[in-house]
Amino acid sequence: MELADEIIIDAPRDVVYAALNDPEILKRCIPGCEELIKKSDTELEAKVVLKVGPVKAKFSGDVVLKTDGAPETFSLDGQGNGGPAGHAKGGADVTLTENGSQTILRYEAKAVIGGKPAQLGSRLIQSTAKKLAAKFFKSFADVMSEEPVS
Repeated sequence: MELADEIIIDAPRDVVYAALNDPEILKRCIPGCEELIKKSDTELEAKVVLKVGPVKAKFSGDVVLKTDGAPETFSLDGQGNGGPAGHAKGGADVTLTENGSQTILRYEAKAVIGGKPAQLGSRLIQSTAKKLAAKFFKSFADVMSEEPVS
């Protein structure tokens, strides 16, 4: 499954990049996130409850950030396990482009799922993934408009 989109954030690129690396901000924005622990500058551990169609599961997972091109570009890879409910792994490439006092955030993400959610059909999975991504970025944009710009 592949997703791609862009959103305009009303904040400078450095502020957006810092927020994307702030576990407290991310926890507020990730749908179903119960816990997000920063293990190092490039590693996070998450516990997320998601509902895909009739299947509701708690996933535990790890995310690794690759920040070689930061703050202009960075990527992340992650994998999660929901026990009997299935598993998922994937990644995303993110580009942050300055646009005056705003930032254009573009992402391309890929994910592979297995277990019960995979049996629900690709259209439902794709639709749910798009909704979750849209919800995350809407929440992120809202949080960024609340945060004071330094």
